[in-house]
Amino acid sequence: MASFGDKNENIARKLNVMKSFTRRNIVSALLASTALSAGMGPLSAQTQSQNAARSKPAAPRTVFAYDDVVRRARELSETEYDATVPPLPAELAALDFDAWREIRFRGDKDPLGDPRQRFHLQTFHAGHLFQRAVQLNLVRDRYSEPYAYSADSFDYGKTRFQKPLPADLGYAGFRVHYPLGGATSSDELISFLGATYFRFLGSNQQYGLSARGLAIGTGNLDNREEFPFFKEFWIERPDPKTDMISIHALLDSPSVAGAYRFDIYPSAETSVDVTATLYPRRRMTRVGMAPLTSMYFLGENDRHLNDRNKYDEFRAELHDSDGLLMRTVDQEWVWRPLKNPLVQEVQRFDARNIRGFGLMQRDRRYEHYQDIELAYEDRPSYWIEPKEDWGSGVVELVELATRDETADNIVVAFVPDNALEPGKPFTFSYRIRSMNDGLDLHKLGYVGNTFAAPAFALGSNEQQSANTRRFMVDFTGGEMDYYLKNPSLLKVVASARNAKVFRTFLVPNPKGKGFRAMIDVRFEENQVGTVRAYLQAGQKPVTETWTYAWRIYNF
Repeated sequence: MASFGDKNENIARKLNVMKSFTRRNIVSALLASTALSAGMGPLSAQTQSQNAARSKPAAPRTVFAYDDVVRRARELSETEYDATVPPLPAELAALDFDAWREIRFRGDKDPLGDPRQRFHLQTFHAGHLFQRAVQLNLVRDRYSEPYAYSADSFDYGKTRFQKPLPADLGYAGFRVHYPLGGATSSDELISFLGATYFRFLGSNQQYGLSARGLAIGTGNLDNREEFPFFKEFWIERPDPKTDMISIHALLDSPSVAGAYRFDIYPSAETSVDVTATLYPRRRMTRVGMAPLTSMYFLGENDRHLNDRNKYDEFRAELHDSDGLLMRTVDQEWVWRPLKNPLVQEVQRFDARNIRGFGLMQRDRRYEHYQDIELAYEDRPSYWIEPKEDWGSGVVELVELATRDETADNIVVAFVPDNALEPGKPFTFSYRIRSMNDGLDLHKLGYVGNTFAAPAFALGSNEQQSANTRRFMVDFTGGEMDYYLKNPSLLKVVASARNAKVFRTFLVPNPKGKGFRAMIDVRFEENQVGTVRAYLQAGQKPVTETWTYAWRIYNF
């Protein structure tokens, strides 16, 4: 199990380094600098910086292993946290987004040197919102050496500087390319940019949600969340005999230091094996393991048509992820549709020895989004599987209110029950996969849609009761085709907490190739109620479990 003692703004401003950074900025940043050819060379200011770097003696090479990063993390945790962020030159710090994205890494300067020319490394220039530089090291034949900043590695486009840039500037982050689309392509595989955020892709996917190395205090909603950052990386030259690349990182934060290893396996559904060893500086009680961050603004279950947040928006759905999927130790599959609440909410799911969880983008139909540019239907799903027993804890889902799609308002992570103690290393590992809809993870019927409406029949004499809501859940897939021929064999099993289910009924839905379950619920005013439902044949569940949270507001 995850061990306590084994040896072995939006996104940006919360980091105290990027003040107005939004999720659209990061997508644009990652996509805008795809040009590999160098046009105009850098100005003499940059050339002077490069000449100064060449005059310094080369840094010595050292034998490298992941244990060295673990040792560095332990030693770092034994020192007082240094919050100092060396300031960037004023011209760099003042760059706006358009000027910053003019600075592009030159593809012919790839320092990785993959013998088979599959993996290619590019760096992101410091500046604009990215004001904390990271140190990069390249590992070749077991030896590590620093990869120093070089102005000659960038095409500065229309961006100009009056003064030379310092030779020890460092980088904002980096990305690795790989031919996901075929032997002649060079597609972005993974990127590390800002705090402990990283994103990766499989074939025919576009950036959407993000993964993070660690979350601290996220679910407290007290504006005191702590944002660790990766301060140094070691990037291994790929072994020509294998189709993977390894990246190591040193994490730092006021509360903890840590060592991370990422083994990346590119494929149609790229996977990343993550190993982490944490060394707390102080007692930590709200640690989010394997955190994911995403965006949910509008969807079929949450249109905001009848509340105070009415949106003038032609697109019917806007989200990078539409649901949280969990696999429990009892082999129950649980689906929780995401929503954009009027007031921020946190829901915690008991997750003893959790077998898997992830933020999924099930809806892959363009006509549901109608966004020609952003292609929400191609956003990946990230599915996490622990490699050992993580023990008792909760899967914590944080949903923040947002008025547009530029904010990452969804966070999910596993939070262990036990506190992390100073002086006791904590090690855990997991695999994270970049999937499409993830519907092949189990063979049960699954939730295709969730709708909400008043809990009465229009046109009838029935009066709508106060504080009630009807949820309509479409189950499809699995054995639903069989039960469409024998609908009397199925029943809805529904329950609620801080609410009461007062009526259910089930209707065959041939066009949806399944059934629509209708669940009428009475809620307590100004209190979040949760509802669960699944379809059962005899004593056997034949679908995943749908669950949802709802609140009747008295504004």
